[in-house]
Amino acid sequence: MVCFAPCPYATKRRFWGNNGMTTKGFDPATITADWGFPNRMLVGPGRLAELPRLCRELGIARPLLVTDAGLRALPMIEDTLAALRDASLAAERFAEVQGNPVEANVDAGVTAYRAGGHDAVVAFGGGSALDVAKAVALMVGQHRPIWDFEDVGENWKRANTKAIAPVIAIPTTAGTGSEVGRASVITHPASHRKVIVFHPRMLPQAVILDPTVTVELPAPLTAATGMDAFVHCFEAWCAPGFHPMADGLALQGMRLIANALPRAHRDGGDLQARTHMLAAASMGALAFQKGLGAVHAIAHAVGALYGTHHGLTNAVLLPYVMRLNRHAIAARLEPVAQALDIGSGSFEAVLEWVLRLRERLGIPHTLAGLGVDTARAQEIGRQAELDPSVAGNPLPLTAEDLQRVFIEAVHGRI
Repeated sequence: MVCFAPCPYATKRRFWGNNGMTTKGFDPATITADWGFPNRMLVGPGRLAELPRLCRELGIARPLLVTDAGLRALPMIEDTLAALRDASLAAERFAEVQGNPVEANVDAGVTAYRAGGHDAVVAFGGGSALDVAKAVALMVGQHRPIWDFEDVGENWKRANTKAIAPVIAIPTTAGTGSEVGRASVITHPASHRKVIVFHPRMLPQAVILDPTVTVELPAPLTAATGMDAFVHCFEAWCAPGFHPMADGLALQGMRLIANALPRAHRDGGDLQARTHMLAAASMGALAFQKGLGAVHAIAHAVGALYGTHHGLTNAVLLPYVMRLNRHAIAARLEPVAQALDIGSGSFEAVLEWVLRLRERLGIPHTLAGLGVDTARAQEIGRQAELDPSVAGNPLPLTAEDLQRVFIEAVHGRI
């Protein structure tokens, strides 16, 4: 495990405005800050305006802004590019990013980076855009195929570290936490397998957590990405092993999400809830250094084969995997119940809370509701068994176990 020292910017900052958003009940003095854990993080409404200054401080002159097709022409992207150019920074845009990124997206980004003579990447968007951006930053100076850097053993040592481009990350969803991660998830085109590509230097040098860029996120995507963050925290908490720092982040992340996600889903302009969700998403990604589990193992396989949204797939699968792991996790759920403000810490009480939250957010109860059938159940089981996430599951599982849970989730049998 590679360690990164806290940055020297952990000082309270002044409020930078909120682009006209309502701030009823919102105290900027308690929510606008700079963090250095694990990378430099500028937190609070309006912090996006500091991007040009941040680029200059990091010695960046020609950033490539990587986003996805859905954000490409939005005013916040256009305004950000204009602000960078007004600051004499030669910024260009790359938006060939799909929902479940593939190698071709990364290759096209590398081509755009080299053609424009860029010196850094600004990752601006949801988890897919951030994953592609970090992969582009890795690959611009490499001569090996991206699959040579799969997160297996010490593959990362194959990379030319000095040639990895710096990254600034600006998440527009509160889900994956990719902004604090050192990896990207890219789908292998031949095997249809989601591959985790890793290098310590893929960690963004700086992050801007500005809730104003998330307020236009539709309620269904707010729910799906928020549940992704919750599953990160829950699976990390349940993963075996000793990692009290990850456990603390996981519990506090669940506490924040339990309160903030329904509020953000109900009122997209609730800046406090949006900020808390951004924080919780980063916390979940830090927590799952301890491990994930069968939810992610199956979701990765389903996403690769059926093209489903990752966070939504996790949200559907969670209660089915909870039932599978019941006897291994029941004793761990009392602190979770306290974090969620549930009267009972029993397994059934926590499961019922999850089911009610999903229903409240409009999450489908079955994978069939996402257009998934059982035709490829055996393939799902095999891929999930090989997925690195399954190693963190509280119980050892076979491909047959994972296939069975997948089928139960398709049909809605908990």
